[in-house]
Amino acid sequence: MKKSIYRRGDVILQEKPFACVLDPRYRDSRCDRCFKETKVMKCSNCLYVRYCGRSCQKEAWSDHKEECEKLKALPAGLVVPPAALMMARIVRRLLKGGDTYKGYYTSKRYRKFSDLMPHEENIQKDLKRMDHFASLFVVLQRFLDEVARPSKMELLRIYGKMCINTFNILDNEMNTIGTGMYIGASIIDHSCRPNVVVSFDGETLKMRLLEDYPEQELDFGKLFISYIDLIDTTDVRREQLSERYYFDCDCDRCRDEQEQRRMNAAACPNRNCQEPVDMNDSELEHCPLCGTSITNSDRDTFTEISSFTRDHLAQMKNVAYLDVSRLCLKKQENILHRYNVHHIKTLDNAMESALNMEKWREAIGYGLRLLEGFRHYYSPYHPMLGLTYLKVGKLQLYECQFAEALIHLQQAAKIVRVTHGEQDDLYKRVLIPLLCDAAQGDLGHLAIKPTD
Repeated sequence: MKKSIYRRGDVILQEKPFACVLDPRYRDSRCDRCFKETKVMKCSNCLYVRYCGRSCQKEAWSDHKEECEKLKALPAGLVVPPAALMMARIVRRLLKGGDTYKGYYTSKRYRKFSDLMPHEENIQKDLKRMDHFASLFVVLQRFLDEVARPSKMELLRIYGKMCINTFNILDNEMNTIGTGMYIGASIIDHSCRPNVVVSFDGETLKMRLLEDYPEQELDFGKLFISYIDLIDTTDVRREQLSERYYFDCDCDRCRDEQEQRRMNAAACPNRNCQEPVDMNDSELEHCPLCGTSITNSDRDTFTEISSFTRDHLAQMKNVAYLDVSRLCLKKQENILHRYNVHHIKTLDNAMESALNMEKWREAIGYGLRLLEGFRHYYSPYHPMLGLTYLKVGKLQLYECQFAEALIHLQQAAKIVRVTHGEQDDLYKRVLIPLLCDAAQGDLGHLAIKPTD
């Protein structure tokens, strides 16, 4: 009997990778086969890849056997670019019949590697990617035997398919721990208002619905994930999608002019008014809500602080600094609207850097303000919203704010049940114990720091 309706949180697709590679930063702490975080042991031959035990090592051997000798021949301490290792694994998979592999996205429908678009024309016009491919080709000449190595043009097509059709493999805190190619899952398109979310159990990809789907058959033409960070202006999102995936996004959110204005909004000069003001509208002379005058000085100050913020956010792309975040927030006060995305990104940096500095109460303050922005732009069941509720609740629990912690942890649990499922470790082993502690007014599971 066919299912009459798909519910929010239902897994609609689950798939193992066609090929995957662990991020080199996690080689000492995660298994190269299952990606689980645990004690790992080096392959006794190449001493490069690491496994959590005999089982994963045996499962990986058929794929690892040929690359093992190549890795063994590398100079000690040399790290293979993950993209080169990924391409080599794709090539070897194809040579062993991978071209017949079927990646199912429904019980009957599937895709093969040959169905993936290579985008070679776009790649050839993309100077950054052509430079990247040229560097990978040098590595692949050493990493693949000549008899097994495809032509340079075929490698370029494989590279194109890899660039467009791979997923970042994430841990429970949405950190990228690797890259995987999922043939079936690659069928799903992008929207800046997605109704499907991707999560991972080790290297296994799972897609879950973010809202009920009231039809008997899933139509993947009506299902969407997000390929990029959604807390960005429309122009930035479109630019990222065009540069990375070679298409122009025209989803309903990208056409939402009101949201576009809000994402770049200034605070009203009247501090008692919460209306977002569009300083880019040269014809706007008064606040639409309270009627306060908008002066040229207001516009100049907004432009200056916006530029200052963007510059410092770019400098903190990889590492967030608390003193810089504080300075930005101070300058933004009463200038950038609370829903301005650059203000929200600054709060995100401030919270993370405060956590790293073990300034728990300060981190809570930033987190509560960050939640307001995330609730405004993310769907009610977005994983980043759930994780932020979890972080804030955990911090409040550590500070013995039990009632507040319970509220935020309950919100986190509501979201995580949808985005990850009740059997996921994030729900079972992290959230449930914290909920029990908050309900009982106990720090039983927080004898260690909130960041541990």
